[in-house]
Amino acid sequence: MITLSKAVARSAPRDEIRVTFSPELVVSAPIGTTIETIILTAQEQAWIKPDIPVIAAICNGRLRELSYPLSGDATLKPVYLSSSDGGRIYRRSLILLLTTAVHELWSEAEVSVKYAVPDGGYYCEFIHRAPPTAQELEQLDAHMRHIVAADNPITRQQVALEDARALFAARGDDDKVRLLEYRNRDYLILYSLRERADYYYGYMVPSTRYLNLFKLVHVAGGFILQYPRKESATVLHSITTYSKLSQVFRLADEWLEKLRIEDVGRLNRLVQTDSLQEIILVAEALHEQNVASIATQIAERRDEGVQIVLIAGPSSSGKTTFARRLAIQLLAHGIRPFTLEMDNYFVDRPFTPRDENGDYDFESLYALNLPIFNQHLIQLLEGHQVQLPKFDFYTGTSSPGKLAQLAMKQIIILEGIHGLNPELVPQIPPEKVFRIYVSALTQLNIDMHNRVATTDVRLVRRLVRDARTRGYNATDTLNRWQSVRRGEKRNIFPYQENADVMFNSALVYELAALRPLAEPLLLQVVPDTPAHIEAKRLLSFLHWVMPFNDQQTALIPDTSLLREFIGGSILDHYHPGEITLPE
Repeated sequence: MITLSKAVARSAPRDEIRVTFSPELVVSAPIGTTIETIILTAQEQAWIKPDIPVIAAICNGRLRELSYPLSGDATLKPVYLSSSDGGRIYRRSLILLLTTAVHELWSEAEVSVKYAVPDGGYYCEFIHRAPPTAQELEQLDAHMRHIVAADNPITRQQVALEDARALFAARGDDDKVRLLEYRNRDYLILYSLRERADYYYGYMVPSTRYLNLFKLVHVAGGFILQYPRKESATVLHSITTYSKLSQVFRLADEWLEKLRIEDVGRLNRLVQTDSLQEIILVAEALHEQNVASIATQIAERRDEGVQIVLIAGPSSSGKTTFARRLAIQLLAHGIRPFTLEMDNYFVDRPFTPRDENGDYDFESLYALNLPIFNQHLIQLLEGHQVQLPKFDFYTGTSSPGKLAQLAMKQIIILEGIHGLNPELVPQIPPEKVFRIYVSALTQLNIDMHNRVATTDVRLVRRLVRDARTRGYNATDTLNRWQSVRRGEKRNIFPYQENADVMFNSALVYELAALRPLAEPLLLQVVPDTPAHIEAKRLLSFLHWVMPFNDQQTALIPDTSLLREFIGGSILDHYHPGEITLPE
């Protein structure tokens, strides 16, 4: 028999909502109050951090804009500028500010947001207008700050798809017209600033007063729109010139010009035509040209003393396939590579460094037995026979492995995250080492104002590969990604300019090939979880890309770098040029 409680009683309807920040912090507000008003009040009262800007919020497990009105009780978690989501919203809003200011100053000009630079900024160029002079850039900076000071609202509006098409066609925004050709919904969300509407895939800040931290940096051919990085969200540091990286970006632009693919809309058109096979083959040929050029440089440097090739790059950049294709090109030069596995040089588990949380830091340079590693390299280069170690990842111990000895003119190839760090091989003369940085350094953008971050492309690659080869679901991969990114920023990116050459592993067509594999994985992520927020964001840009069908996927060569992720690579079980003596 159920016992009725006297504590249960009928209540009058409430005209207030309760917002829970934490068990210790619960506030009330009238129904319909925006998240912004609640956050500002909490900051003024010092209930939450007042020193770092809040850009959005996680409301009942979902990412929401600050302008979102609350109609019922909610849990609320501030999204700070120092977070990944906060940084993305800030940068997206900053582009809207930039494009609006450019239009008001020079109505004939369009801004193309090309790519991100390592120190926190977008390299931008004018379309239909000469690059800005230093004086014009100062004028643009002043006008942007005028709009910021005016605290103009950034408004969100849902419009009929045909109305959006008409708007962009009338303005001559061909990139957006192309993009909307394959839109499968009958509406589009536009954001407006000072009566100028535009499309952006993702949320915005509610007004321009949030956008007071930026800088315009004059560079050859265009300018950099500098924004705060998450590591230092309240200050802007100086921009470093990355000459080698800039060369890669210029080469990528040349490739896109050769392929005549300016944006995702153009790619979508090609996916619908018989020209797709040609695009795939040309993109792959450009990759192979680059690999062959690097092999030629190594061969030329071989006569000058180069005996070691170090390959480094962030997660899912395609290092393994690149290394194998490079080995094949070296064989064509009569140079037989010797692949040395750096993972076998881990120290025994008790001697592994620990991170700030007390966990084993396997990505630390000092997780490797550097003295033995360098000793073996020197012995191999001198022609001696060496007993290599074999590391058991299950027990965390090292034991004697195979015997090895280099043959005449053989070159050592080493692949690992620390390959560009000078402390990896301090005992090897610099003239004996050739360093290569591999990463997906550029990516085809949605349109001139909507970038697809190369980090996101690497994440989509990893999602697909992890599911195929490791049995991980998308939630597993998404939850690990921030830790992976921290390791990259600490161990890889600071050393990228140490490379002798850089290889851009991005392929212009890859998102179309990855979408049908990644989308089902992302759709399985449980709603109202942190991983779901990230999954929804990735789905939002993949949605714009026309997916390959099975017949189109079959057109991708079995030597393609993309096969490392989607499967079907002929290089999966190819281990180049390893010569060992019997134990």
